[in-house]
Amino acid sequence: MFTQNREQMRQFFNTVWQKHQQEQKLEPLETIVRDVMLAHPEYQNQLTNPDVGKDYLPEMGQTNPFLHVGLHIALHEQLMTNRPIGIRALYTKAVKKIQDKHEVEHKMMDCLAESLWTAQRNHTTPDEQSYVQCLKKHLS
Repeated sequence: MFTQNREQMRQFFNTVWQKHQQEQKLEPLETIVRDVMLAHPEYQNQLTNPDVGKDYLPEMGQTNPFLHVGLHIALHEQLMTNRPIGIRALYTKAVKKIQDKHEVEHKMMDCLAESLWTAQRNHTTPDEQSYVQCLKKHLS
């Protein structure tokens, strides 16, 4: 997205929200971040008042709001660039079928998270073909 440093990324979300609340002009990426944050009121307090060093542990039933928003943003970037090739068509078809863009994004994010986790575990780059196959399966 924009940094490998999680504290800087978390502070970026806070800055975007402050600019939004103060009705300041947002850069294109900031607009995407703001829109995702608006779609997730359940995370707004954590995103806008971040404990920048906090770990979110799934085994403790915790959802990492920064990861969740980051996956939305990554997906938006993929859709804008149509990378992997064909992702935009899959998304458009799924939105027509499901009639809820946010729900479609969440289905797609499951595949994105799985692809990233597998690549990290295997110390490889994400496998685009496997990712697209997962998308086709989840969106059908």
